[in-house]
Amino acid sequence: MALPVIGIPCCRWWLNDSQFFHLVTEKYVEAAKGAGGLPLLIPALGDTVAASEILDHVDGLLLTGSPSNIEPHHYGGTPIDGDFNDARRDATTLPLIRSAVDAGVPVFGICRGFQEMNVAYGGSLHQAVHAQPGMLDHREPAGKLDERYGPAHPVSLVDGGLLHALFGQTSVHVNSLHKQGIATLGAGLVAEAHAPDGLIEAFRVADAQRFALAVQWHPEWKYWENPLSQALLSAFGTACTQHARSKR
Repeated sequence: MALPVIGIPCCRWWLNDSQFFHLVTEKYVEAAKGAGGLPLLIPALGDTVAASEILDHVDGLLLTGSPSNIEPHHYGGTPIDGDFNDARRDATTLPLIRSAVDAGVPVFGICRGFQEMNVAYGGSLHQAVHAQPGMLDHREPAGKLDERYGPAHPVSLVDGGLLHALFGQTSVHVNSLHKQGIATLGAGLVAEAHAPDGLIEAFRVADAQRFALAVQWHPEWKYWENPLSQALLSAFGTACTQHARSKR
């Protein structure tokens, strides 16, 4: 049987003072392959193409991390001067997420993708978690890539939740590095993991037909060395294969 097609929505950035580029960091392409899928990059087309047209061609969606943020007007936030936002990606992913889950297409959100899924379901974000009273500084540390993506802090997995079932433990250290985070959880979402300061670090869509889960950390980074990352990608890939079979 052919590999399930895993769609990866692109960012749209103005690079080199010349042109716009549609792009995805390679580690997410490799993670989609690690899930047993065939990666397919989806340009940031905005509302020029219907979500249903995209979903007809994929068996799963992988929503990636990115240096960019979601434009705050999508969740009632106030714009911050100097923030790097990506309006075209927002216009592509936010409608696509709900349509994918409703259609039974598996969805896996990572970092920015985690935040996108929350906003798509009506949730809101802290634009600077470290500035919130009692919250940790979750921002990316300085150093080489291995240092930046090393374990940052533990998370507590909700007892009896999907992550607990996949991993078999209730605590694990994760490479969580982000400035923004969940302020209010979207409707129909269920928390799956929390940081030591109480910040939600993972959730699932409660009534999803298939895998629909998001994590604030980075399981794509050297996933082959991390048992939890392998379990996540395996579960996502299995769901994508099941969806592909149901279509055929």
